[in-house]
Amino acid sequence: MSKKYFGTDGIRGRVGTYPITPDFMLKLGWAAGMAFRKMGACKVLVGKDTRISGYMFESALEAGLTSAGADVMLLGPMPTPAIAYLTRTFQAQAGIVISASHNPHDDNGIKFFSGQGTKLPDEIELMIEELLDAPMTVVESSKIGKVSRINDASGRYIEFCKGSVPTGTSFSGLKIVVDCAHGATYKVAPSVFRELGAEVVVLSAQPNGLNINHNCGSTHTEALQAAVLAEQADLGIAFDGDGDRVLMVDHTGTVVDGDELLFIIARDLRARGKLQGGVVGTLMSNLGLELALADLDIPFVRANVGDRYVISELLERNWVIGGENSGHIVCFDHTTTGDAIIAALQVLMALKARNEGLAQSRQALRKCPQVLINVRFGGGANPIEHATVQQASERVTQAMAGRGRVLLRKSGTEPLVRVMVEGEDEAQVRGYAEELAKLVTEVSA
Repeated sequence: MSKKYFGTDGIRGRVGTYPITPDFMLKLGWAAGMAFRKMGACKVLVGKDTRISGYMFESALEAGLTSAGADVMLLGPMPTPAIAYLTRTFQAQAGIVISASHNPHDDNGIKFFSGQGTKLPDEIELMIEELLDAPMTVVESSKIGKVSRINDASGRYIEFCKGSVPTGTSFSGLKIVVDCAHGATYKVAPSVFRELGAEVVVLSAQPNGLNINHNCGSTHTEALQAAVLAEQADLGIAFDGDGDRVLMVDHTGTVVDGDELLFIIARDLRARGKLQGGVVGTLMSNLGLELALADLDIPFVRANVGDRYVISELLERNWVIGGENSGHIVCFDHTTTGDAIIAALQVLMALKARNEGLAQSRQALRKCPQVLINVRFGGGANPIEHATVQQASERVTQAMAGRGRVLLRKSGTEPLVRVMVEGEDEAQVRGYAEELAKLVTEVSA
């Protein structure tokens, strides 16, 4: 059964444009509260990133949840994975995150976690959607929910992150630059690395509600690259606005993406005898990752793009490590969802174990040239399904004769078609990608 509101990563869109409106959030809070209450006594944690509209939607969700009889515990600005963790530790029925992740401040959205800190099952999302179309009622006055605030949430999460590395671990002597994207990691991330002994230079940790992800963080690494060089740091770490994605920069100022970080973590797990099964990537993972893992006899499978699909594949196979080249990395041996701080710590542990710098450690993975072009379209018919586009895609695939691949897909969070071509010859790959992107643009007009 298709969903009306929920996408691959919750509900997301432009602030003020339905459904990202206060009245919808009120109804969503009520519908979620009613759905969760069917499972018994209901306690829901609510956290958010730093965008200004979070205040408005937090209040609306709070009113809706309490009107359905759910108790609400407010966390304030906290990374998305922190809310997953705290939902488990407080034994809540659900956690709600108000965030649009790596998007600009004028977008926002809602993500849900189950009481186990995982994505909501499809049946619960469908139940919430059914209730959204039902008349809103209020429980009797004596059953209205109460609201409280968790004041030590940051400290709890900092200790949880530090607990993902062995007791006594010290990163003393390591100088790192941390870019917090003016987002949800702005307090906790610098504290985690400092408390583990690293010298930390902090960028983009002065959120004002409007500057989240603006020319900073994992989507804009230029300032971090420049700072790593200027500070003569060992490496840089870039988070996105809600703290579930991480990219790094080596001492030469070169960006190290999610595929490379995933490889470094997986290789270390294998060396320590901790790798359970293999690695889950996505359709967007570079062919070089697959080849480098094969050299280590580490199995590799591709899931659809989106962390929920990576997690689903990990659960099905009982594996512990997976992720996306965007930097969304899931370490199931430590937590239940993508966690940028924990992933970064696992990379630092791997570097320490091999006594290598990031630039040296990534060399075992040789990425194939991969060109990605985002084509914006205005809705309507899916341009990927157009016969002209499909024929051109098949022709390009045949021309690369098994030494490359084409991937066309719609974004799950934005009105974009992503055109990706990968192969051995960069000029050829770029030419094919531009040709296909032009066709997609033309059929979308």
